[in-house]
Amino acid sequence: MTTQTQVQTQRQSSEQLQTLMQAGQISGSLSFNGLMTKEDEEMSRSALSTFKAKEEEIEKKKLEVRERVQAQLGRIEEETRRLASIREELEALTDPMKKEVSVVRKRIDTVNKELKPLGQTCQKKEREYKEALDAFNEKNKEKVQLITRLMEQLVSESEKMRMKKLEELSKSVETIQ
Repeated sequence: MTTQTQVQTQRQSSEQLQTLMQAGQISGSLSFNGLMTKEDEEMSRSALSTFKAKEEEIEKKKLEVRERVQAQLGRIEEETRRLASIREELEALTDPMKKEVSVVRKRIDTVNKELKPLGQTCQKKEREYKEALDAFNEKNKEKVQLITRLMEQLVSESEKMRMKKLEELSKSVETIQ
């Protein structure tokens, strides 16, 4: 019988014992009023402590088995890694450059994947730049036109004002004479 089967059997037995004790089916003699005698209580306590001791022993064995399984799993994982490494080395022996070529190809694929969105971003930014430049140039032309118009208006207003002032001065001079 395996350790695991023994543990299950012992657990089932102890569960049955506990169930029977709780139900009051294990007792040497009950008094007429349904209370247990000191002897019965002593037997129950003894059976319960024996049961608890067995449970603790089972738990200890269970933990030991679990630890051994974990240790085995750790060794298996290490061996798996080692075998994978050996397999890689074995494959590399068939063509020493094959591994390097494969690495370079993978890197090229990765770079190509990275380049595609960057190229799209570049084209988008170039369009945005051209649009922004066109908008800037358009606004700059508008600004120049406004400045030119303003200057013409200011100059013409200034000339008008000066002419008016000159006419007034000229009239003032004529009246003085």
